[in-house]
Amino acid sequence: MKLQVGDMVVYPAQGVAKVEGLEEKKIMDTTMRFFVLRVLDSDKKIMVPENKVAEVDIRHVIGEDEVDEVFDILRERNVSFDHGTWNRRYRAYVEKIKTGSIFEIAEVLRDLNLIKADKNLSFGERKMLDHARRLLVQELSIAMESTEEDVEKELENLFAS
Repeated sequence: MKLQVGDMVVYPAQGVAKVEGLEEKKIMDTTMRFFVLRVLDSDKKIMVPENKVAEVDIRHVIGEDEVDEVFDILRERNVSFDHGTWNRRYRAYVEKIKTGSIFEIAEVLRDLNLIKADKNLSFGERKMLDHARRLLVQELSIAMESTEEDVEKELENLFAS
Protein backbone atom coordinates (compact mmCIF):
# COMPACT_ATOMS: atom_id res chain seq x y z
CA MET A 1 0.00 0.00 0.00
CA LYS A 2 1.28 3.42 -0.90
CA LEU A 3 0.86 6.12 1.75
CA GLN A 4 1.23 9.84 1.23
CA VAL A 5 1.15 12.75 3.64
CA GLY A 6 -2.44 13.91 4.01
CA ASP A 7 -4.01 10.50 3.34
CA MET A 8 -6.85 9.38 5.57
CA VAL A 9 -6.30 5.78 6.63
CA VAL A 10 -7.75 3.27 9.04
CA TYR A 11 -5.45 1.81 11.67
CA PRO A 12 -7.00 -1.48 12.90
CA ALA A 13 -8.89 -1.17 16.18
CA GLN A 14 -7.77 2.48 16.58
CA GLY A 15 -9.89 4.14 13.90
CA VAL A 16 -9.34 6.78 11.27
CA ALA A 17 -5.96 8.48 11.23
CA LYS A 18 -4.33 11.12 9.08
CA VAL A 19 -0.85 10.57 7.66
CA GLU A 20 0.97 13.61 9.01
CA GLY A 21 4.47 12.97 7.78
CA LEU A 22 7.47 10.77 7.27
CA GLU A 23 10.27 10.85 9.85
CA GLU A 24 13.67 9.25 10.02
CA LYS A 25 14.92 7.78 13.28
CA LYS A 26 18.20 6.13 14.07
CA ILE A 27 17.71 2.85 15.91
CA MET A 28 20.77 0.81 16.82
CA ASP A 29 22.95 2.34 14.10
CA THR A 30 20.25 1.82 11.47
CA THR A 31 18.31 4.71 10.01
CA MET A 32 14.65 3.85 9.59
CA ARG A 33 11.79 5.80 8.05
CA PHE A 34 8.45 5.98 9.85
CA PHE A 35 5.05 7.20 8.75
CA VAL A 36 3.57 9.44 11.44
CA LEU A 37 -0.16 8.90 11.88
CA ARG A 38 -2.47 10.97 14.07
CA VAL A 39 -5.62 9.15 15.21
CA LEU A 40 -8.48 11.61 14.75
CA ASP A 41 -10.61 11.05 17.83
CA SER A 42 -7.87 10.46 20.41
CA ASP A 43 -5.10 12.62 18.93
CA LYS A 44 -2.83 9.61 19.53
CA LYS A 45 0.40 9.63 17.51
CA ILE A 46 1.38 6.32 15.91
CA MET A 47 4.67 5.73 14.13
CA VAL A 48 4.69 2.90 11.61
CA PRO A 49 7.92 1.75 9.96
CA GLU A 50 7.70 2.43 6.24
CA ASN A 51 8.54 -1.19 5.44
CA LYS A 52 5.87 -2.56 7.85
CA VAL A 53 2.78 -0.74 6.57
CA ALA A 54 1.37 -3.84 4.86
CA GLU A 55 1.95 -6.02 7.94
CA VAL A 56 0.03 -3.63 10.19
CA ASP A 57 -3.00 -3.86 7.85
CA ILE A 58 -3.40 -0.11 7.51
CA ARG A 59 -5.85 0.66 4.73
CA HIS A 60 -7.38 3.69 3.08
CA VAL A 61 -10.84 4.84 4.13
CA ILE A 62 -13.54 3.10 2.09
CA GLY A 63 -14.97 4.72 -1.01
CA GLU A 64 -18.55 5.72 -1.68
CA ASP A 65 -19.22 2.45 -3.50
CA GLU A 66 -18.47 0.45 -0.34
CA VAL A 67 -20.73 2.57 1.89
CA ASP A 68 -23.82 0.85 0.46
CA GLU A 69 -22.28 -2.54 1.20
CA VAL A 70 -21.76 -1.52 4.84
CA PHE A 71 -25.38 -0.41 5.16
CA ASP A 72 -26.56 -3.68 3.55
CA ILE A 73 -24.71 -5.58 6.30
CA LEU A 74 -26.23 -3.34 8.98
CA ARG A 75 -29.77 -3.81 7.57
CA GLU A 76 -29.52 -7.61 7.47
CA ARG A 77 -31.77 -9.11 10.14
CA ASN A 78 -31.83 -12.77 9.15
CA VAL A 79 -28.48 -13.68 10.69
CA SER A 80 -27.40 -16.43 13.01
CA PHE A 81 -24.71 -15.81 15.55
CA ASP A 82 -23.18 -17.71 18.40
CA HIS A 83 -25.70 -17.80 21.22
CA GLY A 84 -23.04 -19.20 23.55
CA THR A 85 -21.66 -17.41 26.54
CA TRP A 86 -21.12 -13.69 26.34
CA ASN A 87 -17.34 -14.03 26.77
CA ARG A 88 -17.07 -16.40 23.79
CA ARG A 89 -19.02 -13.93 21.64
CA TYR A 90 -16.90 -11.09 23.03
CA ARG A 91 -13.64 -12.81 21.98
CA ALA A 92 -15.04 -13.43 18.50
CA TYR A 93 -16.04 -9.76 18.21
CA VAL A 94 -12.61 -8.60 19.41
CA GLU A 95 -11.03 -10.65 16.63
CA LYS A 96 -13.36 -9.10 14.04
CA ILE A 97 -12.54 -5.58 15.21
CA LYS A 98 -8.80 -6.33 15.18
CA THR A 99 -9.01 -7.08 11.44
CA GLY A 100 -9.76 -3.42 10.79
CA SER A 101 -12.30 -4.44 8.13
CA ILE A 102 -15.26 -2.07 8.14
CA PHE A 103 -17.44 -4.97 7.00
CA GLU A 104 -16.44 -7.09 10.02
CA ILE A 105 -17.00 -4.10 12.32
CA ALA A 106 -20.44 -3.57 10.75
CA GLU A 107 -21.27 -7.21 11.54
CA VAL A 108 -20.24 -6.70 15.18
CA LEU A 109 -22.39 -3.58 15.47
CA ARG A 110 -25.37 -5.29 13.81
CA ASP A 111 -25.09 -8.47 15.90
CA LEU A 112 -24.75 -6.64 19.21
CA ASN A 113 -27.72 -4.44 18.38
CA LEU A 114 -29.79 -7.52 17.53
CA ILE A 115 -28.78 -9.23 20.79
CA LYS A 116 -29.52 -6.01 22.70
CA ALA A 117 -33.07 -6.05 21.32
CA ASP A 118 -33.57 -9.49 22.93
CA LYS A 119 -31.68 -9.20 26.21
CA ASN A 120 -29.33 -7.04 28.23
CA LEU A 121 -25.75 -6.92 27.06
CA SER A 122 -22.91 -7.61 29.46
CA PHE A 123 -20.66 -4.69 30.41
CA GLY A 124 -17.99 -5.96 27.99
CA GLU A 125 -20.51 -6.26 25.17
CA ARG A 126 -21.80 -2.73 25.80
CA LYS A 127 -18.24 -1.40 25.59
CA MET A 128 -17.69 -3.42 22.42
CA LEU A 129 -20.91 -2.01 20.92
CA ASP A 130 -19.76 1.54 21.67
CA HIS A 131 -16.30 0.84 20.24
CA ALA A 132 -17.70 -0.69 17.03
CA ARG A 133 -20.12 2.23 16.64
CA ARG A 134 -17.31 4.76 17.12
CA LEU A 135 -15.08 3.08 14.53
CA LEU A 136 -17.93 2.81 12.04
CA VAL A 137 -19.20 6.36 12.53
CA GLN A 138 -15.71 7.80 12.08
CA GLU A 139 -15.04 6.05 8.81
CA LEU A 140 -18.53 6.41 7.37
CA SER A 141 -18.59 10.14 8.08
CA ILE A 142 -15.41 10.58 6.04
CA ALA A 143 -16.49 8.19 3.27
CA MET A 144 -19.92 9.86 3.00
CA GLU A 145 -18.51 13.38 3.46
CA SER A 146 -20.99 13.84 6.28
CA THR A 147 -20.84 14.79 9.94
CA GLU A 148 -20.45 12.15 12.62
CA GLU A 149 -23.73 13.36 14.13
CA ASP A 150 -25.61 12.68 10.87
CA VAL A 151 -24.11 9.21 10.60
CA GLU A 152 -25.01 8.53 14.26
CA LYS A 153 -28.63 9.53 13.56
CA GLU A 154 -28.73 7.31 10.49
CA LEU A 155 -27.48 4.33 12.52
CA GLU A 156 -29.95 5.04 15.34
CA ASN A 157 -32.82 5.11 12.84
CA LEU A 158 -31.58 1.90 11.24
CA PHE A 159 -31.64 -0.01 14.53
CA ALA A 160 -34.79 1.63 15.90
CA SER A 161 -36.89 -0.08 13.25
